[in-house]
Amino acid sequence: MTSRPLPDPEKVPGYRRRVVIEPSPGSVTSELEDDYHRMVVTLRHDGETITGVESEMKRGPWTTCEGARAALVDTFAGKRLDDPSFKRTKALNCTHLYDLATFCAAHAGEDARITYEIFTSDPVDGLVVTRLRRNGDMLLEWTLAEGRFVTPEVVAGKVLTGVSDWIATLDPQTEEAARVLRWASMVAGGRGIAMPAGMVGSDIGMIGSCHTFQPGRADEARRKPGADVDFSSGAGPLADRADLFERQ
Repeated sequence: MTSRPLPDPEKVPGYRRRVVIEPSPGSVTSELEDDYHRMVVTLRHDGETITGVESEMKRGPWTTCEGARAALVDTFAGKRLDDPSFKRTKALNCTHLYDLATFCAAHAGEDARITYEIFTSDPVDGLVVTRLRRNGDMLLEWTLAEGRFVTPEVVAGKVLTGVSDWIATLDPQTEEAARVLRWASMVAGGRGIAMPAGMVGSDIGMIGSCHTFQPGRADEARRKPGADVDFSSGAGPLADRADLFERQ
């Protein structure tokens, strides 16, 4: 394996994700699209308590994903915006709906839109570059070799799941961005896994990781035909909202 940098990383094949967080008086809406998902969550609130939970699953990869919308209501409705119990229920939810709901809760009462744009290259000679832009500005760039960090040097040698303590030391804005980038980088690994239409969920071996992969339900889950989109060429995620991601 060579450690040479990838040429023009964002122009090579890879995983792409976009997220929009839009606060308004009494509510926050978050939307996400990537290779496997397009989902929207709106939380309504009175400044302290979540008074309503709405979601839409425009595209999801498994036949059982839609049922996670009810789990989201059970998790968030009637809770305080800062309820710490949310963290204990992520695996019972669709993790992507859950993340969107936590973005909504974290930014309730604000008035500025936030956009995240994530790119993770497919491996080239074992090397992966993963980048995040926040509101159009490059904020984070990580390099991994065979699943372990090369840069930033402070976490060199660690895997994506092994950097929680470091992420917790970052300023709040960068911490949120790092969590967004880490999770997206993990999801990007799906590009290297063959998941044909009709595949049984339990065949992947991710039991307990989310709503669909709960014991029993994973045996019922089937991979949807046409669920996956490769954004390596053509329009990117959230193409109908591309104006929000234009760079100056």
